[in-house]
Order: sequence, then structure tokens, then C-alpha cells
Amino acid sequence: MIRVIKTKEKSKKQQMMLRFAAFVLALCAGGLFLLILGNNPFAIYGTIISGAFRSEMAVQATVKIMIPLLITALGVTLAFKMRFWNIGGEGQLIMGGMFASYFALFHADWPGFVLFPVMFLAGILGGGIWALIPAFFKVRFGTNETLFTLMLNYIALYLVSWLQEGPWRDPGANGFPKIASFDKSAVLPKLFGVQIGWVIALVLVAILFVYLRYTKQGYEISVVGESRATANYAGMNVQKIILRTMFLSGAVAGIAGMVQVSGSDRTLSTGVAGGVGFTAIIVAWLARLNPISSMIIAFLFAVLEKGSSVVQSQYNLSTDCADVLQGIILFFVLGCEFFIRYKFVRDKKQAAPEGGK
Repeated sequence: MIRVIKTKEKSKKQQMMLRFAAFVLALCAGGLFLLILGNNPFAIYGTIISGAFRSEMAVQATVKIMIPLLITALGVTLAFKMRFWNIGGEGQLIMGGMFASYFALFHADWPGFVLFPVMFLAGILGGGIWALIPAFFKVRFGTNETLFTLMLNYIALYLVSWLQEGPWRDPGANGFPKIASFDKSAVLPKLFGVQIGWVIALVLVAILFVYLRYTKQGYEISVVGESRATANYAGMNVQKIILRTMFLSGAVAGIAGMVQVSGSDRTLSTGVAGGVGFTAIIVAWLARLNPISSMIIAFLFAVLEKGSSVVQSQYNLSTDCADVLQGIILFFVLGCEFFIRYKFVRDKKQAAPEGGK
């Protein structure tokens, strides 16, 4: 009786109103959840905001959460712009971190001006190769990129698990399966109290904004995303564009891995990604695949993440409760994007009664 149809394109003002309404509904639904738990929703929401900015250390922690999220979102943006459903940002981040970790662990005696560029290039190569694998199978055999990139996430994760329990196991860990912490020479320096990954992230935002909007390759990505048939008709080498763009997509995510292991974690572990690759997909879509908007959305996600951790400790809420609150907010915000493009209508056509009566 009810079906979904595509609506006419809404004006920017209408879209802003819908998003604002979704945000208000999210706060109301989250507030109801908190009331059921016996908490004051206004106090909780206030703590989320203040928790992310209440001190210099809190601000630094918020930025630290934002860094890998933003960089990975930029990476998947490249693929999504081409309508290549890269769900493998998590694995590409891990592989970038793994490749960079090799040099941090076994070549820490190199001078910094050599070691850091090599680690940076290794991160690019690790993430890029990992993204190139599903791209090759897509253009050669027509495989499903969503499933392929998703499965590669788990392969990358188990590779790290194998390394920390085998070849790269720290001999000084008394039998505990872990990889040794990096030497100081392999740790990214800080700027304003935060590792310089935030500078790298801002530079990438500027580069990708220009790349997607003002370069020939960026234009080709858009055309392939709109219609591969049109791209072929225009004489574009679609297979080459897919392979090139996916390598770049994975390379950017690999940079996030390098920054994470050498700037924040200072080692390689199975928790290096921590779900960032999946959250980055939400960030990229909410930002409408715009690098500058991704920066804003990633910052808001970081505020929510950091503020929620403060709420957990201050109000004795479990991790599950904080996750449910975040989920409620995301549900309404993401649901709003559906109603911007589609709507429910009542289907007036009804099946005729049996026997024609």
C-alpha cells in the first residue's frame, strides 16, 4: 500500500530545514532515552560539549580522534565520487600502518628526514595496493566491490594479529603477543600539543578539494560516477580511471594508518583502526563527498566521541549506553538524508477482488 518514490530536487533552504529538524528530533529521542535511564538530558548534552572542550588536553584529545577519521573519509570520498563502493577504508588504513611500521621497527636508526618520508610513502603504498586488488578484480572479472573490500578489512586485521603473535612479536613482552613500541625517532613530532597528523589532514583536504573540482582527473572521476557509458562514449579509459582512483583512495587511507601508528598509537596493534574506516563512510556521505564539509563533519563526530567518553565516566554510564545515544543521533541524521531525496506515498492501485468482484 505504501511505496518509495524519488522527489524533486529540494532547494538548499529546504535541505537545511530538514537537517535541522532531524537534529532536533535526534536530541529529543536521545533525551527520552536518557530520561528512561534516570538522567537529566540537558546535563548530559552539556557534558558532551564541555567534555570535548573543557581543557587544553580535552581539545587535543578531540583533535586526535578527528585526524584518522577525516583522512580516511577523504580516501573513501575519492572512490564514492566514482560510484565505486569502497567499504575497505578500515583495511587500507591497517595496511598503510603495517607498511609504515616495518620501517619504524627495523630502521629506526635512519635520520628523521629520511625515515619519515619513507614511512609516509610506505603508508601510501600499503593502502594503495590493498585498494588496487578489488579494483583490478572489478575491471577484469566484474566482481562485487562492496563484498570484496569488506572482506579485505578482516584479512588485513588478521595479518596484524599474525605479525604480533609471530614475526614482529616483542621479545621483551614476557610472552604477551604485542609489537614493540616505536623508538622516539620514529614518532611524529607534535605541534600545539597534538601530533602533526592534523596538519597532514588539512593539507589533504585542500589537495583533494582542488583535485576533485579543478583537475582533469577529478572531472573524469565525476563523469565515470554519473555514467560509465557516457565516459566510454567520450573516449575515457574507464578501467584506467577506476584503477588509478582506487589506488589514490587506498593511498589516502594508508596515510591515516601511517599517522595513527607513528603519531597516536606509537606501535602497531589490532586496534589501530578501531572502526574508523566504517565511521569514515558515514562522514563522507553526510558531507556529500565534499572534502571541506568532511572536515566539519569529522570534527563533530570527534566531539561526540570525546564527549561521550566523559559522560561515561562522570555519570557512571556503561559503554553500551553511550553507544546507544550516539546511534540514536546518527539514526535521525542519516534518516534525514533519505527524506531529502525520497518520500513515501500511498499506492492507490489495489488488487482486484477474486472473481472480478
